[in-house]
Amino acid sequence: MHLPALALPILFTGLSAAQTITGQFDCLPAGGFTLCQNLWGKTFGVGSQKSTLMNATTGTVAWATNYTWANGPNQVKSYANVESVSAKGIQLQNVASAPTLWDWTYATQSVGIRADVAYDIWFGKASSGNPATSASAYEIMIWLSGLGGIQPVGSQITTGTVVANHTWNLWKGPNANWEVLSFVSAAGDLNSFDVDLNDFFTYLVEEQGVAPTQYIQSIQAGTEAFVGIANLVTNAYSVSIVPK
Repeated sequence: MHLPALALPILFTGLSAAQTITGQFDCLPAGGFTLCQNLWGKTFGVGSQKSTLMNATTGTVAWATNYTWANGPNQVKSYANVESVSAKGIQLQNVASAPTLWDWTYATQSVGIRADVAYDIWFGKASSGNPATSASAYEIMIWLSGLGGIQPVGSQITTGTVVANHTWNLWKGPNANWEVLSFVSAAGDLNSFDVDLNDFFTYLVEEQGVAPTQYIQSIQAGTEAFVGIANLVTNAYSVSIVPK
């Protein structure tokens, strides 16, 4: 779970070379995406983080985030992420497919790191709204990695659930005014993830009681860092929504 950025984005025109942001809530236009630091929990510990945009087009983005965090091992310090500019504003019942590719790796990581690598997808009754606000009804997380024994919000409600040809343990619980449903990989890290997110949306509607009239308000992909030192590199990331 993360809280939204509060500061205005830093604006750049074009991408001629790698660009790095370091401020707590700095954001950077990245082709068809926005790259944000979102160090919303930095006061829970001691450390720093920077995020670098390496390449971006309308459909694909490559980026990295490098962090060092200590203290408060059970508290999230940040959710550095990229958010799609266009994959939003549609009801679940009107989605034909939502293809995504995420090719990522830890270039470096310390012993004892506590962090996840996860999608953070927000649903709401309105077609638009800022994540983690009163506009939010559901937060859907898809954990491709979870290191150091960290756990999602709530409690585990299923074991070995197959969605999009991968096996997950599903967690569920409340957070503020929205419900959190977290799919945690049951097979370890998924470093090359190429699926249709609509498989998750369909499962949530058919098996978990999410209303098909809910709108997708945001699709983000990034890492929640608790403690440790790491350089997480996304070689390629893409996501889109094809309407019916």
